[in-house]
Amino acid sequence: MTSIAIVGAGPQLGLAIARTFGFHGLDVALIARNRTKLDDLVGQLTVEGITAAAFPADVLDHEALTQALEDAATQFGGIDVLEYSPVGTFESTVLTLPAETEPSHVQGAMEFQLYGAIAATKAVLPAMREAGAGTLLYTTGAGSIDPDPRVANVNAAAAALRNWAMNLHKELADAGIQAAHVGIDVAIGASFLPGAPVAQPEEISPVYWELHTTHRDEAERVFRTDTSWPAWVAPR
Repeated sequence: MTSIAIVGAGPQLGLAIARTFGFHGLDVALIARNRTKLDDLVGQLTVEGITAAAFPADVLDHEALTQALEDAATQFGGIDVLEYSPVGTFESTVLTLPAETEPSHVQGAMEFQLYGAIAATKAVLPAMREAGAGTLLYTTGAGSIDPDPRVANVNAAAAALRNWAMNLHKELADAGIQAAHVGIDVAIGASFLPGAPVAQPEEISPVYWELHTTHRDEAERVFRTDTSWPAWVAPR
């Protein structure tokens, strides 16, 4: 298997991860809701010499997400790496303070983050187990580790995904399969929250390649730009 499936692929981090893995010879399957936007990303990657294809699906539609991953595996001969990082827009995402949070506010975020990740994993993990190899990478904001009260409901769901991903790392430790969480403690490209540090996606994407290759024993990486706060790493 020589391909990566990027769930939640977009023009920022998703494209940067696609380039990082594509430049190392992996085929790229891009999965997101908008076919037109995916086709544009495929066009950019193709011009750069990277083999890529679009597989439209909504992470909230588990059947469609599973089918997209199965189609990608068929086209590319399998999926070696799954990267899960869908991001909602500020227009479509309700953000709540802790005391104002209703169960429904967390439920929506859970469906988007944790439940979609579980569905995607179940679609690719059996083949990885059979091969005795593979990589599963899950991305959240660093609020999953150090919560920000401005986004309490999203942080709660992100923390659930982080917990599940790190538990998966422990379960698969002896199966030849890497599972890891990436916490991003910066705004990507531009900041929408006052005081948030900013990093470009090309600065972040090498972390994913390292977790896939040279740092497979690590269950977590946290990306920070403030050098006074070194990235915290959780061993398995």
